[in-house]
Formats: sequence, structure tokens, C-alpha cells
Amino acid sequence: MTLRVLVVDDERLVRAGFRMVLSTEPGVEVVGEAADGAEAVAAARALRPDVVLMDVRMPRVDGVEATRRIVRLDPAPAVVVVTTFDLDEHAYAALRAGASGFLLKDAPEQQLVAALRTAAEGVCLLAPSVTRRLVEALAPPPPRPGGRGPVERAGLTPRETEVLRLVATGRSNAEIAAHLGVGEATVKSHVSSVLAKLGLVSRSQAVVAAYESGLVRPGGPS
Repeated sequence: MTLRVLVVDDERLVRAGFRMVLSTEPGVEVVGEAADGAEAVAAARALRPDVVLMDVRMPRVDGVEATRRIVRLDPAPAVVVVTTFDLDEHAYAALRAGASGFLLKDAPEQQLVAALRTAAEGVCLLAPSVTRRLVEALAPPPPRPGGRGPVERAGLTPRETEVLRLVATGRSNAEIAAHLGVGEATVKSHVSSVLAKLGLVSRSQAVVAAYESGLVRPGGPS
């Protein structure tokens, strides 16, 4: 099955570079380009790509706001943001808005293609250590003891809370299932329930919520 990609960047040469790289990859088709966030939203709605490769720093509508709008489309493509700096507050904001993960602009070609395929499959790109470091470095401090953050207010069951904690440490559904001794379908059901109760649309948003609520602590076990 062909992976349909929309490339978004305000620099024409950068878009051309991504198109050139992706055009050589079997099973990948660049279905369109956009030069800012407003164009990206319109193109995503019209072209229905599987995944959007999104720059975060752009004029008019930036990549964060574009991500927020795109992940609410039906059907919604996955969004992978690209940035120059690994500890980029704009990339963090994009994760918070629902992006599946982020990549550095100088990432190897193989990592770029793998990331796009992974995102299109609905998997959060939290395996690269740099992504976890981004969340740990930029997430605001959790509520003080006795305070009630969004996770506490959502009324998650103990099992849903444990699943969220494991998602936040970057584990896949299969790894969570093995850890808990349940079926993968059960884990998927729990993840869906967690997202619904928290009012979220992606696993990456759940990861951010777990850190911001103090469910997972910076520097804690993976």
C-alpha cells in the first residue's frame, strides 16, 4: 500500500529536498506541498494524505496551529514535525497539539522514511531518546501534592492509569500487553478509553499529559 505524504515547509528548497528523498523510496508518494500552515490544512483536507511532514516555524499559520487543526480532520492524517533544534519549544507544542512525534531536519534518510511509516500506522514516535528528552525538558512542573491535574480529573481506572504510564515511557501496545499479561486488543481498548476520557486525539498528547500530571517523572525508568 502506497504511503501518501504531504510536505509542509516555508522554504521551497527544503520542500524540494524532502520530495527528492521521498520520491526514491518504494511505496512512498508525495501527494502535495504547502508553504505555510493555512495551505497545509487546506491541502490535508483536499488531498487526504496518510501523513504530513510539518515544519513548525512558518509565517501566517505556524506548524503548531496547523497540527491542531489537521488532527481534528476526518479522516485525520498523522503529523510528524521537523525542526532544527532538538529541545525546541515549538516541537513540544506540536506534540501537545497532537503530532505523532518529531524529527531533526538533518535526520538520516532511513530514519525519515521509517518515522513517516511508523506515524501512519498510528504509533507515537517516542522511541528516539531525543523525543523523550524534549518532553522531559519542556513539560511544565506537575501539580503540587494534593492538586488535581487533568489525569486525576479524568477519572481513569487503575488499569487505564497504568496503561497511560506505560504509553508515556514509549512502549508499544504489544510491549504493554506483554508487561501486563493481557491481549493486545485489550491494550488498544484501554488506550482508546484513556484518550476519550482525557479528550485527546493522539498517543503523543497522552504522553505529554502523563508528564504534566506527574504520572511519569523526568529521569524516571523507561
